[in-house]
Amino acid sequence: MNPWTSYTRARADARDVHLRGVDIVIVVSCSLATLALLGPARWAPGSTRSAVHFGIFALGPLVLRTLESYFPRQRLLAFVASFWLLPVLSLSHELLSPLVTAVTPVLRDAQLAAMDQRMLGAQASVVLGHVVPPWLTDVLMVCYYGHFVWPLAFGVMLYFTGRRDAFDEYLLGLSLFFAFNYLCYALVPAIGPRYFLFHEFSGPLRGVWATSYLDSVMRMPPFARDCFPSGHTGGALLVLSYAFRFERRFFRVMLLPGIGLILATLVGRFHYATDLMCAVPLVMVVMGLALGCTRAAARREAVARPVRMDAIVRP
Repeated sequence: MNPWTSYTRARADARDVHLRGVDIVIVVSCSLATLALLGPARWAPGSTRSAVHFGIFALGPLVLRTLESYFPRQRLLAFVASFWLLPVLSLSHELLSPLVTAVTPVLRDAQLAAMDQRMLGAQASVVLGHVVPPWLTDVLMVCYYGHFVWPLAFGVMLYFTGRRDAFDEYLLGLSLFFAFNYLCYALVPAIGPRYFLFHEFSGPLRGVWATSYLDSVMRMPPFARDCFPSGHTGGALLVLSYAFRFERRFFRVMLLPGIGLILATLVGRFHYATDLMCAVPLVMVVMGLALGCTRAAARREAVARPVRMDAIVRP
């Protein structure tokens, strides 16, 4: 066989692995977390377990995108590769404790509460506890759990409607937001007003039928130093912003529940007002980064796109 022919066939059989922006964020951030947990943070309780999980998260996109390149017709494999961010976000939150302990072992609630006091002259969650009726507290607490639904629902809608460019930019923005969000948890750990200001409240959070149960569920997470900035507020604003750009019908459906979700972070005593305000610039920054990276990638793809030898250029 002609050596050149063999080389050409080998090149044709080679599979190109294409990592998306969200894949790169996952690989880099989870790899850094793994190295930190195996290095300077190895003394923190639970560091080995967290390091193993973050290592698996980092390998996920590399393995899945490689398999996808070899089996391009397997739609389920493509779906899992595209939504690898989902298990990473849902499972990594509870693995942050060793990192946070190693980076900032003291709580910053006193500073956050003091900032609220200087800006507002009061604690927002305490004031709202006196004016929001129990029935509305129920509604807002239900909205609060929409944090786990809206980002996934919007991503699935973009994916199955073939909006690939919008889907990639959205997931990149979402992954960047939570990467920076989790970093802020490590730099400014806080447990929130429901614990730090418990003596300021007249009693437990009151509702009509659902509040007591929903509130109790949120008191049992393995990691609770996750106040600054508000991931619920930032996530809701991020999804609303992308929905306004890419799918106005979704935006209209989510608008009121999304506003209720943000209000619930204060009414439910989960966050200080400072947490909410600081989430806004973070959302703006990550959306700008995602847009810039997406446009840069599109320009590189356009330049690298091959031109057929038989193409005819007409005036």
